[in-house]
Amino acid sequence: MPKLFLRRTAIALATLAALQAGVTLADDAVPAAADGAASVDKAKTMDAVSVVASGETRQVQKITSEDIQALAPGTSPLKAIDKLPGVNFQSADPWGAYEWSTQITLHGFDQSRLGFTLDNIPLGNMTYGTTTGLQITRAISSDNISTVELAQGAGALGTAANTNLGGTIQFFSADPDAVAGARINQVLGSDSTTRTFVRLDTGDYHGFSMYVSYDHASTDKWKGYGDQRSNQINLKSVYQWESGSVSLFYDESRRKEYDYMDLSLASQKALGWKWDYLQPDWNTAVQIANAYNGKGAYPAVLAPLPAGYDLVDSTYYAGGGIRRDTLTGLSGTFNLAEHATLNLGTYYHDDRGEGQWATPYVPSSPTVPLSMRTTDYGLDRFGGTGSLQFALGGNEIEVGFWAENATTNQERNYFYLTGAYNYLSNFYENEEPFLRGFFQHYDSKTRMAYASDTIRFMDDRLTVNFGAKALGVTNSAESLVPSSALAQGRIRASDGFLPQVGVNYKLDANQEVYASYSKNLAAYGFLPFSQSQAAFDASKSSLNPEQSQTFELGYRVHGDTFEASADAYYTRFNNRLLAVSPCSAVQTCSAILNNVGSVKSTGVDLAVIWRPIEHVRWLNSLSYNNSKYQDDYLNNGVVATDGKYVVGIPSWMFSSDLSYTWGGWRASIDGKYTGRRYITYLNDSEVPSYWLFDLGVSYDIGTVSVLKDLSLGLNVTNLLDKKYFASTGTNGYVASDPQGWNQTLMAGAPRQVFFSINAKF
Repeated sequence: MPKLFLRRTAIALATLAALQAGVTLADDAVPAAADGAASVDKAKTMDAVSVVASGETRQVQKITSEDIQALAPGTSPLKAIDKLPGVNFQSADPWGAYEWSTQITLHGFDQSRLGFTLDNIPLGNMTYGTTTGLQITRAISSDNISTVELAQGAGALGTAANTNLGGTIQFFSADPDAVAGARINQVLGSDSTTRTFVRLDTGDYHGFSMYVSYDHASTDKWKGYGDQRSNQINLKSVYQWESGSVSLFYDESRRKEYDYMDLSLASQKALGWKWDYLQPDWNTAVQIANAYNGKGAYPAVLAPLPAGYDLVDSTYYAGGGIRRDTLTGLSGTFNLAEHATLNLGTYYHDDRGEGQWATPYVPSSPTVPLSMRTTDYGLDRFGGTGSLQFALGGNEIEVGFWAENATTNQERNYFYLTGAYNYLSNFYENEEPFLRGFFQHYDSKTRMAYASDTIRFMDDRLTVNFGAKALGVTNSAESLVPSSALAQGRIRASDGFLPQVGVNYKLDANQEVYASYSKNLAAYGFLPFSQSQAAFDASKSSLNPEQSQTFELGYRVHGDTFEASADAYYTRFNNRLLAVSPCSAVQTCSAILNNVGSVKSTGVDLAVIWRPIEHVRWLNSLSYNNSKYQDDYLNNGVVATDGKYVVGIPSWMFSSDLSYTWGGWRASIDGKYTGRRYITYLNDSEVPSYWLFDLGVSYDIGTVSVLKDLSLGLNVTNLLDKKYFASTGTNGYVASDPQGWNQTLMAGAPRQVFFSINAKF
């Protein structure tokens, strides 16, 4: 079915291209996109980070390839937007690529409640467990990204996302170069880091252009045993003519990652920042497993942990993740007539992967008290998007749709271990499990339609944008092996009227104010099926999908040497879903799911870009967020969360980025303050605030012999070698943990240095 769907869509695009090939339109025949819709062309024209999106009726900020290239090569574009107001991005590695640890929050919402797209292809919520999406670092090499656009609230109406309660992040790939050539980037650095990126461009040939790139990266972990490796191929081809264009994008990604050990406040204090998995120390892992089963004492290395601490979960022998992805997107833009443009797109994504833990809870044999516990993933999804933009009288109208079907298999399997091992390979592909914890088959169907209208008054000084979308998502699960832990069944989240309204008023040529309102709904996803069958059957009729309503009021100003924005927001997040699990993360047990009330978020974002003198740019952003639970909930008694701060969300953040360019030189230093974050629902445990600084220096040598452009770069991450907790909630949050025993934290990487050389041919 996916191949047939893609084939038919490709034929349709080709047919439209042929029909339009002979049509010649004036330059002004392309209608302006409605303010509520994302404009790829508009996004790609930005030369650098911008905090002023003139004319927008909601808060929108952008960064471009220039800002991504200032970071260490291979860095996730999510780390580049961490300097924008309201954004908190965390990872245990210096590039933001290690998936178990990567997380982003925005205006009181965690990553699971945000939306992400690449060239309008949905990426889901980019969570670690494969559901209906993938991480941006697996979808495209950062070198091939032209622009990242951040929109607060629910984002544009037409965004292909069904989890975007708190905002959307849209990535846009770079087009092929107009001139044929090649480029190479080579990185060497700390922890035996090597990265090679090679790209070949055909140049423009009668409207056709294409590039293909290969990206190989390898680095040792900065603590413990193991490495992290990735290989990625990107291809993009574009054919343009006077009245339209067709584009094909292809991505193939292979990734293997040895895990970092989750820490707790107590384990870090007792065992240090570099406490990690035990591999290759098999004997200590066996001793811990035997002690758990009453056969001997725990090893002396765990003695510093406090009395009562769950020693069996303080560390494991090994853990890792393996992912293989293929992502294909075909899209076309057709100017049908004057002031009428049709956009069509289709995509296909398949993922196969495995997450691993050497578990002491299920022995391989009487003499080997450990086994390999895997979570095995299989995902196939395909979908299509479309929009028609046209002008009618004084109205700029856009109507569109998004449809996606996805099938996902998730299994929990156990494999025999015979002794120590020091490799990372896919057990599921090479062996038969001796025990299967669960085998779930999921189907997800998303259907969305929207319409918006933009009207301009008072000589275009006043812009009013309004519209609505209808969204319906059906999730179903089937248990392919008997499981008492996970449920099967069907559940649907839908709303036929999700409105958005925005107003922008230009005070003068340099100043404007805006206000917006948006309402959105989130799909249930697979969360309801994490319960037992009895709990699912009992809760299904009473569960409600999560919803959000956001109000924004903002001001923008720009001059010859500066641009600034100020934004205040109020968000009401209703029907919050919470799954409570009674066992540790490495075990398998069913959760209990309930709507546990609402969250109220208020806050202010301030951002200023100042260019005081030629060659200098100084970006400062300040964010204040007050997100609090509005209700108590029941979990073997009342959990008094009413009035408590939302977990994992800092109230205060401040970012400052100073860059200098002169001749071939470019230097930048950026620092960010992240306030304290609570890690329990009752706010009785927290991680402290911290400052983090990065430094980058590059020199463009210019043309050297056959090289058209040669440059050198040096990046230092965590310049002051700060010890801090980066990610929180990696193993979920608990109601109360005053002693700091919950192992749900990731330590941030220490200072690391990377040298790069870039060349174009």
